[in-house]
Amino acid sequence: MPTVNSVTGPIDITALGFTLMHEHVFVLTESVMQNFPHLWEREARMKQAVADLSDAKAHGVTTMVDLTVLGLGRDVAFVRDAARASGMQIIAATGLYTYDELPRYFELRDIDHMAGLFVHDIEIGIQGTEVKAAILKVATDEQGVTKGVEKVLRAVARAHRRTGVPISTHTHAPTERGLDQQRIFAEEGVDLRRVVIGHCGDTEDIAYLEKLIAAGSYIGMDRFGLHQILPTERRVATIAKLCERGHAGHIVLSHDTMCYIDWYPPEMRAALPDYNYLHIPDVVIPALRAAGVSDDQIHTMTTDNPRRVFEVQGAY
Repeated sequence: MPTVNSVTGPIDITALGFTLMHEHVFVLTESVMQNFPHLWEREARMKQAVADLSDAKAHGVTTMVDLTVLGLGRDVAFVRDAARASGMQIIAATGLYTYDELPRYFELRDIDHMAGLFVHDIEIGIQGTEVKAAILKVATDEQGVTKGVEKVLRAVARAHRRTGVPISTHTHAPTERGLDQQRIFAEEGVDLRRVVIGHCGDTEDIAYLEKLIAAGSYIGMDRFGLHQILPTERRVATIAKLCERGHAGHIVLSHDTMCYIDWYPPEMRAALPDYNYLHIPDVVIPALRAAGVSDDQIHTMTTDNPRRVFEVQGAY
């Protein structure tokens, strides 16, 4: 039986269980935390992370995919320790998060150099630890495929081809950026069935979502709790319609939330009471049932599809 690398070591694919496919333990502004380390209260943040992850586990979540990569303040040793203390299975990512320009280091280095660093995270370990990444992350937002973003897209595609680990993305659904990602991945020879196009839950455009599915990719309905973008009831209605049209086998669910983020003051985060790991198990799943989504379809989206994302392995 195949295994997948988690932050605490390899786990059997069949042990993934109920999996949230697009989350974070924390998100930090890297340059600020590097220069003002007193702002990162590690002990307090660890206590909070362990409590939040333990709560999610108690509410039925078995595994989280943490898509925190370079550009989001990654600290994989912290995530590993939080996973050990909480019992949550966490899968780590590699890649680079930018909507436009690259960190200066990468500007004059080629795509394959960047890809090689991602492969190092997958095959050797992240940040000098034994923790190996098991998924690749890239972002394309409203700015589109800028020169920097295209370089990351192609580097992620090449690292995927070299290692076989799946790809998960950040997109801007209203501008249909997922189609841009699929186009570039296809140019690099990527099997689009091994890609999760993220943040698809931010739109109700069934035609766009069905284009992504028709090309073979999974779609991430993964921002539950961000009501200012789209409220839960409308996200649920979109999923119910997709399930009715036979697409449950191409959908994964998540929140894209975190225990802590420094991008905005605490009072702004407090204004998002449903933006937490419990919203899907406690609220969304019952709402899906009420909307006519069957238990089999829910199991497919939360358990079967995540397993399938990781069980297709091998370079090509």
